Amino acid sequence: MKIVCTKSNLAKGVSIVSKAVPSKTTMPILECILIDASTDVIKLTANDMELGIETSIEGEIIDRGIIAINARIFSEIVRKLPDSDVVIETDSDSQAMITCEKAKFNIAAQPGDDFSYLPAVEKDDFITVSEFTLKEVIRQTIFSIADNDTNKMMTGELFEIEDNVLKVVSLDGHRISIRKIELKDSYQPKKVIVPGKTLQEISKIIGGEAEAEVDISFTRNHIVFEFDRTVVVSRLIEGEYFRIDQMLSSDYETKVRINKRELLDCIDRATLLIKEGDKKPIIIDIRDDSMELKIKSQFGSMDEVILCTKEGKDLLIGFNPKFLIDALRVIDDEEVDLYFMNAKAPCFIKDETQSYIYLILPVNFNAAV
Repeated sequence: MKIVCTKSNLAKGVSIVSKAVPSKTTMPILECILIDASTDVIKLTANDMELGIETSIEGEIIDRGIIAINARIFSEIVRKLPDSDVVIETDSDSQAMITCEKAKFNIAAQPGDDFSYLPAVEKDDFITVSEFTLKEVIRQTIFSIADNDTNKMMTGELFEIEDNVLKVVSLDGHRISIRKIELKDSYQPKKVIVPGKTLQEISKIIGGEAEAEVDISFTRNHIVFEFDRTVVVSRLIEGEYFRIDQMLSSDYETKVRINKRELLDCIDRATLLIKEGDKKPIIIDIRDDSMELKIKSQFGSMDEVILCTKEGKDLLIGFNPKFLIDALRVIDDEEVDLYFMNAKAPCFIKDETQSYIYLILPVNFNAAV
């Protein structure tokens, strides 16, 4: 095999596929990036058996071939090469030579035939969204997945399609995030649970252009994202997702409309007094036309009053401030509506069309007052 490509094209391709290289594995071949120049296109592939990424790069194929190179060494070499043309060639299945200007590396390689290719997926069942929309939907929900495996369902996000609406849901036992987006076309009903790790990596790879499109295909066990010369294949999480509709309510005793930026900045300031890992609640006292926010910790105390519009009853309620900050940060509206039932029921932050809904459970604040 012998190929020539620019350092920038190679570095971009390596950066994309490296996200599917496992950090720990008992199979050395999975620690590799596959360079496949056996057809008319140069393809780079990595696969950890849960997540696989393949991308094609511009370049010239002088001699066709296929080889697997250790991802960590290969990516470090590519990153530190001069900004010039890179030649990769092999004369056997066990050695690869990388040349760029005066730099020459001779490194160990493995036969490409041993590599685990991405599973073939029929693309007859797919939806199309813009890169911008997908990136935004992930940003607006990913923060409320669980970060441990005690409940596998909570480490993923529900993708539910009904007619022309895609609903994305995440939850971690303390909060729920829901985003709904309208699709251009209508589709058959579908529900799949996508691993959070997959969505985080997708979010890093896609550019986020409003005009660029992503095709999302589904099979029984896999989800496939195709965009900009790249294919990402991920295993789905098996099982039935939580019945979140039972947790959602339109009833409320208190409704508050408030400036989002003021509320976010105020809670952000309050967290200056909280040590990381400390579970001090922020206490919210809602009265006629104002909301008072108070926090007390070993470092001191703070209180601040923000003007708001209130319907219904006065209320005193406590929350984990981080959960409020996470939700408010991803809402783009200038003003937000908060709905409360009582001091022990969840708070809902949602817009009138319910294109977003954030449910946050309160905390017992009696000990903190």
